[in-house]
Amino acid sequence: MTVRTIPFDPAKYLKDDEEIAFYLSEAFETGEPEYINHALGVAARARGMTQVAKDSGLKREALYRSLSETGNPQFTTILAVMKALGLSLKAEVRKSDDHEAHNAL
Repeated sequence: MTVRTIPFDPAKYLKDDEEIAFYLSEAFETGEPEYINHALGVAARARGMTQVAKDSGLKREALYRSLSETGNPQFTTILAVMKALGLSLKAEVRKSDDHEAHNAL
């Protein structure tokens, strides 16, 4: 018996702004730049890459390239995509041993 698989596309399951925000928040919590970049690409595809390109003022092809698995977007691109998605970045104090150790210095 042969097992057939199909590629999983999480963009198909991000149906609204809250789901996109939650998905990206989880990605940012990993602290892994490659995964965060991938998640931004997924979120942009969920919203519609053409719409994100229009709202961000960036070219669609450049977005696909920047937000691909091998892409390395500039911070200005990340901010433009976040704004186009209707999201913002915020800083908050991290509750961890690393942070407490740093503050003790």
